[in-house]
Amino acid sequence: MLVTSRSYAEYEAMFDLSDLPESVLDCCAGGAGFTAEAAARGVDAVAVDPAYELPAAELVDTVRRSLPATSGIVDEHAGNFVWHWYGSPERKDELRLDAADRFLTDVAVAPERYVPGSLPELPFPDRRFELVLSSHLLFTWADKYDQDWHLAALRELVRVARSEVRVFPLVKQGAGEPVEYLPELLEQLDGVQAEIRRVPYEFQAGANRMLVLTH
Repeated sequence: MLVTSRSYAEYEAMFDLSDLPESVLDCCAGGAGFTAEAAARGVDAVAVDPAYELPAAELVDTVRRSLPATSGIVDEHAGNFVWHWYGSPERKDELRLDAADRFLTDVAVAPERYVPGSLPELPFPDRRFELVLSSHLLFTWADKYDQDWHLAALRELVRVARSEVRVFPLVKQGAGEPVEYLPELLEQLDGVQAEIRRVPYEFQAGANRMLVLTH
């Protein structure tokens, strides 16, 4: 199991965030530090991920072991990544290590913020969160999850969102190929407005757009 730790700064850039609303869901959050930082800013922030079912010691070990594993994916596809946002591999590693520390500290003191669950069925009532964020699951793993799964997952994210869903990125992991069925998928989301918006973040070359769903 890979449990990636991304920082609040990465989330700000990936999702083009400024002021956060009163409630936010991060799905599926892994070992990100976003929820801890958002909660410290007074936001009703919740993270959901299947990894949160793990016993505490195993979760710590999995998060720690995932840090070098994610760098391995980058190394394997080195020509498909750019460094102008991070500045250097060392800076990326620094952000990820700090995010892992923030996550592990927060999940120990506020476990209620970290809910076990996975798409396409989330353990939350309708319209529970003002904003729902989802990074590096949908579309990233389009070689593993098919169009029907993506449709069910997007509908579920919309169900638990009171206002808006943001999904990043819109390309497959590794080489960053486009997701062929994305246009057809968006047409299947009845009653939902879909916008593809550029963001101030790029790591995979060309992966600088997010999907914004409103209803």
